[in-house]
Amino acid sequence: MSHHTPLPAEPVGELFKSAFRSHPAGVAIITASGPEGAVGLTASSVASVAVDPPTLAFSVTGGRSASHIAAAQTIVVHLVGADQVNLVRTFSDPNAPRFTSDMDWELLPTGEPLLREAPWALRCEIVHRAPLGGSVLLAATVVDIRFSPADSAPLVYHNREFHTLFQGVPVLG
Repeated sequence: MSHHTPLPAEPVGELFKSAFRSHPAGVAIITASGPEGAVGLTASSVASVAVDPPTLAFSVTGGRSASHIAAAQTIVVHLVGADQVNLVRTFSDPNAPRFTSDMDWELLPTGEPLLREAPWALRCEIVHRAPLGGSVLLAATVVDIRFSPADSAPLVYHNREFHTLFQGVPVLG
């Protein structure tokens, strides 16, 4: 028999945020070409949706980069590891300069910005947009994948901070 704690008298929205702060999520950087050049942001909402065709989903909320990514036809989803935490922080800060000359990036022949140090880069075509509250939920089909054979420890976002997971340590239960 399980025991449930009664919900506090807080608004559901605050409880929702608290619940997801305690739920670790993988970290990605999403890039696209906007009308003024390359744009990008850090996301912890990327999820695998289907294998055939390979499809993922994520949401964006507010800001210039988010609006350009939501409007783009194609994007690159960079699945990053713990080695890229500084890059992740750059793309998390709305005031940080991005795509500078000292950042290792290039424009793909198809026009999207590629962050070379990311272990995985999934070039995607946006196939569905659904406005939900103040966010836009995007579904994208993966059309190309680039990867680095180097093994990087995973990076997760938990309770408003970035953390790494140690590889090779099984979860016992």
